This record gives sequence, C-alpha cells and structure tokens, in this order.
Amino acid sequence: MGEDQYKWGVVIVACLAVFIIVLDSSAMNVAITALVKDLNTTLSMIQAIIALYALIIASFMLLGSKLQDILGRKKTFLTGLFIYASGTTIATLSINAPMLLLGWAVLEGIGAALMLPATTTIVGASYEGKDKITAFGIWGGIAAMGAAIGPIVGGVFTTYFTWRLVFGSELIFVAAILIFRRYLTESQPTLKWKDLDVVGTILSIVSLVLIVLGILLLSKPQNWAYVSVLVVSGSILFVLFLLWQRRRINQGLEPLSDISLLKNRIFGLGNINSVIQQIPLAGFLFIIPVFLQQVTHLDAFMTGLALLPASITILVFSLLGAKLSSRLDPKYILMIGFLVSALGTWILGGTFNINTQIADIVPGTIVFGVGVGLLLSQLTNLTMSAARSDQESDAAGFLNAFKNLGYSMGTALIGVLLLLGVFWGLTSSIESSGLAGNMTTQEIHDSLFDYVEKMQTTSPENIPANLVPQVTQMVDSTISSAMQMTFNVLALIFFLGFVTSIFIPSRKKTTKLIR
Repeated sequence: MGEDQYKWGVVIVACLAVFIIVLDSSAMNVAITALVKDLNTTLSMIQAIIALYALIIASFMLLGSKLQDILGRKKTFLTGLFIYASGTTIATLSINAPMLLLGWAVLEGIGAALMLPATTTIVGASYEGKDKITAFGIWGGIAAMGAAIGPIVGGVFTTYFTWRLVFGSELIFVAAILIFRRYLTESQPTLKWKDLDVVGTILSIVSLVLIVLGILLLSKPQNWAYVSVLVVSGSILFVLFLLWQRRRINQGLEPLSDISLLKNRIFGLGNINSVIQQIPLAGFLFIIPVFLQQVTHLDAFMTGLALLPASITILVFSLLGAKLSSRLDPKYILMIGFLVSALGTWILGGTFNINTQIADIVPGTIVFGVGVGLLLSQLTNLTMSAARSDQESDAAGFLNAFKNLGYSMGTALIGVLLLLGVFWGLTSSIESSGLAGNMTTQEIHDSLFDYVEKMQTTSPENIPANLVPQVTQMVDSTISSAMQMTFNVLALIFFLGFVTSIFIPSRKKTTKLIR
C-alpha cells in the first residue's frame, strides 16, 4: 500500500504544479474587465501579458529542460517553484500593469518553464507500461481540470472578492507541493554548467520573443512598420538556432536540445498538432470573455459560468479519450478531435450578435469541448512515445515549448484578429452612420476604439451624451461581426490540424517500424 501511495504521490505533486500553471490563464481571462479598470490599462495590454506569460514559458522551456541534466530533475523543479512563488506574490500585490507583467508573465513564466518539463520527465521516469499511460492521462486530465474550473474560480474571486486572490491562492498549492516534495525522485546530473549551450539559449529565447511581439503589434496599424522586422528577425534567429544546434552536435558538444528528435515523424507531427490545437484554444478562452463582458455586459462570475459547459466537456473527454486510445488508434482520435473542434467553432461563429445570451453559445461550446478534450487526451502521450528514454528531457522541453508557444501565439493572433475586425468594422460603421459632425471620422474612430480598449468601463471621449447609446450599439454590433469572422478562422485552423494529423503513422505501422 505504501508503495502505491508513493507511486501515485509523484503524479499528485506533478499535477499540483501543472494545475496552478494552467489555472492562471484560464482564471484571469474572465477578469479582463476588472484588470483593465483596476490597473488603469487597456485590453491590448492585458492581452499582451497573457500572451507573454505563455511566451516566457515557451522561450525558457528548452533551458528549463536542459537544467535537469545539470541540476537534476527534483532540484530544477523546486528552483522553478520558488521563482514561481515570488512571481505570484508580486502579481497578487500589483498596483499597475508593469508590476503584473513582471510578476505574472516574467517570473511566473520562468518558474513554470523550469517546472513543466520536470513534471513531464518525473512522471515519465516513474512509471512503465499501463501505469505510464494512466499517469499521463491523469496529468493531462488535471491540466484540463485547471482550465475547466479556472473560469469559475476567477469569476467568484473577481466578482465577490478580488482577482488578486487567484494569484494569492496559488501560494497554498506551493506550500502543499513543498510538503509532499519527498515523493519526487531525483536524477543524477549528467552535465556540468560549462556544458550549457549559452549561445543556443539566447538564440532560442530571443527568436521566439521577437516573433510573438511582432504578432502582438499587429493590433494597431500604426505599429505595422515594426511587425515584419520583428517576425522576420525572429524567424532568422530561430533558423540560426537550429543550425547552431546541428553544429554543436557535429562537433561532439552538448546542444541545448537534441534537434534530431524533430526528424522523427511522430514527434515532429505531434508537436505541430500541439501548436495547431493550442492556437484556437487560447483564442477561444481569450475572446469569448471579451465578447461576453463587452457586448452582453456579464460580470466575471457569469462569464465563468458561461464557459463552464465547455470546460467540463473538455475535462470529461480528455479522461474518456485516454481510455478510448486502448481501443482506437490515437491517430484517428486526433483526426476526430480536430473535426469536432472545427465543427464547434463553426457553430459558434453563427451565434454572435448584439442580442446573444449565454444559452445561445452553450451548444457550440459543448461541441468545441468534446473535440478539444479528445485532442488533449492524446497529444502528450503520443508525442512523448516517440522519444527514447535518454531523450525524454529534450522531448519534454520541445513538447512544452511548442505547446506554450502555440498558446501564446493563439492569444496574440486571435486577439489581434478580433481587434483588427473591430478596427476596420468601426471605420465602415462610422462612415454609414452619419455621426461625423464637429469631429472627423478619424477622431470618432479613435475615440470608439479606445472605448473598446478600455472594455467600455468609461464613456467614449468627445462623444455627445445623447449619441452614447447609438455609438455603444454600433460598437457592440462591430464586435459581434468581428467575433463571427474570428471564429470562422478558428474553424479553419482546426481543419488544418485534421489535415496534418492524417500524416501521423498509425499504431500498426509504428509497430512494424520498431520490429
């Protein structure tokens, strides 16, 4: 009995860590209006912080993975835990957006980047056979649970107490992890600090940061001159990173990450599908609360309640999907998952208008949740199964880096698509409304776009009081149209995932190759 408790104790500790990391984004998405108002900031700034949180995790993930070989898995995990705890403390006490950015995006992001790959390798090294499949199923299920209850937790805290409690409550989980840390198994360091690829570390971090920052700048046309410079520079640096890794391998030096893994068809396509799946999921979790709070004027709790059917469905089907894989090839579960997710987002795209209520979006969110749950149940185990035991640290680093990069890109890209839809929609609406009186069309446009950026928490500047109801309806209608367009894009992204999953080798073919 004691042995079983120790065995599953490893999963418990790993899941506590994954839970708080996932909880942040899902819980804080419903607090967007409160964050904009309390910190005197804008929707774009909160979008940037959410995107940068996932981006920092992705950017430091390969370093966090490699540190396991230098410090050992347990020590790396606990180091990340202390950095994370310092970040969540700062986030709890934030008085402005830069302070929240430092605590949440930077410090929590770095801490999570050290913890996440360690949880993957600790779980992978602690179990064999069916136990490993079960353990990863629980690991993925708890991550889904964090996403599932996050909106409700964030909604309750934000509406009835304060959003700061979302961060503050995580310190309880940090304390629990420290209490149960004895369950974690340590690995012996296989490298020394001098073996760390410093150049590769810098190239990987800077390249990803530049790419996502370029996407974020798309939200305002006046910044478009910098977008191509950032994205192209980031892409070039990432290519240089890959070439640098190959050079170190050819010279017999320790690379930051074993890029030969990317040549493995299952591993490569698994990571591509992880990115594709994360982009629309992140976009969904970001823009649904924006719509519900701006157009339907729901509070944080009701927003969380509106997301609950999707969250529960994702959780249930991520657990069912793990069991389903024993009867059906994971490849086909992924294909079904992508198609069902695409159907859900397409259904949702047709539900948004100025009269939309919670009940209108529930059917689409449930279908969406079924598809995403199936995807989450398969991707981690399928991708990690392609790595040898001596490649598990590198594989975990790549997998978690790509997943978080996808989430960051999703928040940035889909949020930008929504804002651009609003930006251009306002232009045509103003021209056809005949509002321009003593103000120019551009002045009215800028005033209304700032109104959207402030989540309608203030009155639109320079707009006569008698025209406020008219322009508010115009803004709501524009946001609704932008939502329809954005969700159609989400459906296309999911369909792209269906196409790429076709090329994943089936289980039978994989077995023949191994033989």
